[in-house]
Amino acid sequence: MVFLVNLARIVFAPLLDPLSAAFAIDEGTIGLVATLAWLGSALPRIPVGYLLTRLARHRVVLGTGAVLTGAATFTAFADSVVMLGAGAFLMGTASGAYFIAANPLVTELYPERVGRAIGIHGAASQLASVVAPLFVGAVLFTSSWRSVFVIVALVAAVTTALFYRTARRTELPDAGSEDRDFVAAARRQWPIILSGVAILGATGFVWNGLFNFYVNYVTATKGLDPATGRNLLTVIFAAGMPAFWLTGRLADRVPHVPLLLAILLGFVISLFALTAAQGLLVVAVVSAILGYVVHSIFPAIDTYLLDSLPDENRASAYALYSGVVMIVQALGSVVLGELVAADYAYDAVFRTFGVGLVVILGVLVMLWLADLLPEGGRDPSVVRGD
Repeated sequence: MVFLVNLARIVFAPLLDPLSAAFAIDEGTIGLVATLAWLGSALPRIPVGYLLTRLARHRVVLGTGAVLTGAATFTAFADSVVMLGAGAFLMGTASGAYFIAANPLVTELYPERVGRAIGIHGAASQLASVVAPLFVGAVLFTSSWRSVFVIVALVAAVTTALFYRTARRTELPDAGSEDRDFVAAARRQWPIILSGVAILGATGFVWNGLFNFYVNYVTATKGLDPATGRNLLTVIFAAGMPAFWLTGRLADRVPHVPLLLAILLGFVISLFALTAAQGLLVVAVVSAILGYVVHSIFPAIDTYLLDSLPDENRASAYALYSGVVMIVQALGSVVLGELVAADYAYDAVFRTFGVGLVVILGVLVMLWLADLLPEGGRDPSVVRGD
């Protein structure tokens, strides 16, 4: 299911050209359609967190499967740009709602192996980023763009039915049964929520701008052609699969905060290295390392939060964190685009971003050394603001 919901928001990127041709629209309009998929993924996160104070995790996950099936079917039959945009938004909504419900559920299903479970879950999600262009290309080779959404709808329907059958036969945990007060969760868990936003918000802001403009960046500053840039971007995303898998396991074995700070340091070094890299081989190697490092932060931060938050606050606090982080990350592309449009060089902008991350890293290290940064862990007293 996580493969499908991530595919639902990723699949629009490789479909931009055929959709533009099919609906006779320009780059700005089709770009808005792709943005609607990500906007749909961001907006429901906090409301779904509140919904989880009323409904069991697995029921919400089941609902997201039904929404994805209906949204993909709706999009397959779109005959206007408005319908296409609405379908993209609904498919994105299914993905955002899914992650808020499923990540706490996975954590509670495997309480002794949180990092490993989150790593496997994240690797399956990352696989969609790698497969999406290949999947779309294979379908377009034999059929039309509508077939992409028909296939997604059919597979989503079957998978949702299997999830329903499996959930009925499984003794599901009741760890979230006491998670019934969204506002109280925010008040009690604000230190760890704020820590997560500081770490992933800043990193995700830079990463969002980098990967969206990566092809333009290497074309304009590294002398590479667009096709090579797209291939290198695929390598970056492919490097995320072992990152999720291995870092998830590592997060079960080492202290959470030092691991996160080390990953953030690695991302800063990789970012500066990319601005200095010249030549296809060097750029490719640095890009692959950067892809591995930046994708490592996602299972590490999810393990830090989900393994640390107490049962009675887990889903609510995680939803608040995720909703805020998504908004912060989404601003990265807009800010980078505006700075480049104002004639600032890509390398200068990325180095400035890197300096900002160094400052944030320094503050986080000082807070950690002063025992003011939540350490995380299964003892709820560690993360309660009292």
